[in-house]
Amino acid sequence: MAYPWGIDDIIPIMDTGHESLSDRAIAARLGERLRALRLRRNRTQEDVAARAAVSLGTLKALEAGRGKLETLIAILRELGALAAVDALLPEPPVSPLALARRGRGRRRASAKGGAGPDGPAW
Repeated sequence: MAYPWGIDDIIPIMDTGHESLSDRAIAARLGERLRALRLRRNRTQEDVAARAAVSLGTLKALEAGRGKLETLIAILRELGALAAVDALLPEPPVSPLALARRGRGRRRASAKGGAGPDGPAW
């Protein structure tokens, strides 16, 4: 997907093929990936559900593509994959221009010129 105003040069666009899928199909893919992650960690549904404090039915529903975001986060935490949340919605990078606009924060006040180590020269 190309944007006419040149945003492709600023933010790289990754074509994941998800644009053509329904919300339900994307949720099903996420559930499949969650199940695959659990199996790679050699964990049973019962064990993960118990340690994440969710019911077995809730975990099964999540792996089937149905469930709440909070449940997904709890399961990712239990599987040691909470960093996947950042991959889902990464923070936008801060541009050098924005950093320059911020400037240097407030600094401690310093004595005006003319004051020497012994105090003002009056």
